[in-house]
Amino acid sequence: MFRARLQKTDAMVAIYILTAFVMLIVALPAWMLDIFMAFNIAIAFTILFVCMFTKEVLDVSYFPTILLFTTIFRIAMNVSSTRLILTTGTAGNVVMTFGQFVGGGDLIVGAIIFIILILVQFLVINKGSERVAEVTARFTLDAMPGKQMAIDADLNTGAIDDEEAKRRRDKIQQESSFFGAMDGAVKYVKGDAVAGLILTAINLIGGIAMGMLRGGMDISGALDNYGILTIGDGLVSQIPSLLISLSTGVLVTKGGKEAEFGPTIIKQLFGVPKVMYLVGGTLAFLGLVTELNTILFLGMGLLFIVGGRMIAGNLEMAGIENEVETEEAAAEEIRQPENVNTLLQVDPIELDFGYGIIPLADVNQGGDLLDRVVMIRRQIALELGTVVPIIRLRDNIQLNPNQYIILIKGIQVSEGEILFDHYMAMNPGYVEEEITGIPTFEPSFHLPAIWITEGQRERAESLGYTVVDAPSIIATHLTETIRQYIAELLTRQDVQNLINNIKESNPSLVEELTPKLLGVGEIQKVLQNLLKEGISIRDLLTILETLADYAPTTRDTDILTEYVRQSLKRAISTKYFAPHEATSVVTLDPKVEQEIMGSVKQTETGAFLNLDPARAKAIIDSVGNEIKKLENLGKSPIVITSPIVRMYFKRLTEEYYKDLVVVSYNEVESNVELQSVGMVTA
Repeated sequence: MFRARLQKTDAMVAIYILTAFVMLIVALPAWMLDIFMAFNIAIAFTILFVCMFTKEVLDVSYFPTILLFTTIFRIAMNVSSTRLILTTGTAGNVVMTFGQFVGGGDLIVGAIIFIILILVQFLVINKGSERVAEVTARFTLDAMPGKQMAIDADLNTGAIDDEEAKRRRDKIQQESSFFGAMDGAVKYVKGDAVAGLILTAINLIGGIAMGMLRGGMDISGALDNYGILTIGDGLVSQIPSLLISLSTGVLVTKGGKEAEFGPTIIKQLFGVPKVMYLVGGTLAFLGLVTELNTILFLGMGLLFIVGGRMIAGNLEMAGIENEVETEEAAAEEIRQPENVNTLLQVDPIELDFGYGIIPLADVNQGGDLLDRVVMIRRQIALELGTVVPIIRLRDNIQLNPNQYIILIKGIQVSEGEILFDHYMAMNPGYVEEEITGIPTFEPSFHLPAIWITEGQRERAESLGYTVVDAPSIIATHLTETIRQYIAELLTRQDVQNLINNIKESNPSLVEELTPKLLGVGEIQKVLQNLLKEGISIRDLLTILETLADYAPTTRDTDILTEYVRQSLKRAISTKYFAPHEATSVVTLDPKVEQEIMGSVKQTETGAFLNLDPARAKAIIDSVGNEIKKLENLGKSPIVITSPIVRMYFKRLTEEYYKDLVVVSYNEVESNVELQSVGMVTA
């Protein structure tokens, strides 16, 4: 049924356009032309009222197309009426009535009214609508990037979901397309008015010529007869054109505001009692003091004063009702049983800050912290190959004004404090001349630093200090915290989404691996093991192929992780080793390796290290000594072990040296040159 109705509406639009082309070619009788003229007036009023009462411009998104269709129809009707006037000396009831009634039966009066309509349409409505449409299109296009960034910010802070973000983006795109089309469509209305004016002149000149040469009339009779018809035809055409021009002006000046037209205008004009009193008093004063009509001006002044008093009473009543409703709503909220389900939800990542940091997160105050959060998610996605959950930003009055805290799954894991309108300056190690400031520590890496003012910034940079602004400090701290806990934030659903992406291009691999060989939970543990040591999982295809190769022989996720690391040795070598120079590393004593392997205990839930506490402490102390040697050389601490020992040695040391990189020989590319500068012994 709907399809049939849709086809009927398509046919109606097609018939409308086809009728216009018929009028251009075929001579129509006067009675049929009357029907089309009446229909044209009805369409013009319909368009006007629709534009007035529509709440949003996108509700009439096809308005530019409607303008084109109505313009073509009106021009075709003008051509048909011109043909009828020149050939028969008449144009039907509608044209004659407009020429005699609107013009008062007087050619001069009708001509003056027609000229006034033309001037109003050209100089006031068309010109203004064209300018507004042009400016609106330009500003709508310029505002698109800002609006899209605001949507991304709301999405990242959890204010909206993906579906709402998509709806808003679509709406922005539609508005841009609509106002761009309106900028060009206004030219149709302007061109229609010009064409109407030209056709009117042709009617008048051609009609007089036809009346004198073929109708046997004198110039006075021809001018009187054809002048009335010409004015009538022009009015029949220009009045609907004026209505559609007015509709265009209403639509483009309404902009994107979602509000009802009539009530909003009345409320904005006559909704302030003080204004009504002043207007009423002014009118009454003019009626009493000047020679103006006393009854008229005094009566209208009293009407405004009474109206203002009524509006004031309504506002007072509305205020009382609003207070009562607010109190009742609050009481009802207290009486209702609390819905604790919303309290059970925990945000994966949350950044709470004191009120002094609010300007950094407020876009209206020039803050760009929301944009930085968007960039953090993109940066980590590119770097580690996983999607960071939505980061919720929230002001917290319980914190100090310049304090902020970072929470992972509702638990505080880190904090920091900044000085607003200050910069943090850090000595990279080679700056000799010190600069005065407030001593502090950089929150991400706990490096010594000082707070300096805007005036000291240029000098600090010239001396060699690394100078960072407050938003960058928070963003860096947040980024490092996310990197530290990204493995914990990777959920089964995240893993399933990653697998689904691979499945689109490699369905056979995914079908072979899961759920036949490994479940989503086991794949999740492998990916978490990689992320925990900072290894990117972006090359998920290689990871899944490796799991599919070795899962038939073992389902131990720790062993599978080692196999995957060996498959990713190119990425690991690129990450930790210099390409064209020897990298300083520390090796592991073979006796220590044998001792560690001898202490490994296998259970149903996996393997664990059962090493004597004294021996473990001795190994840890030896690792610490070797790390100091590397740090004194300005090198990153890297330990090379045999493949079978690597994961157990990493577990032994990770609680004491979180930044220690432990790599097996099988994870190093053959072209990498290593230089041993020490050995872990015990």
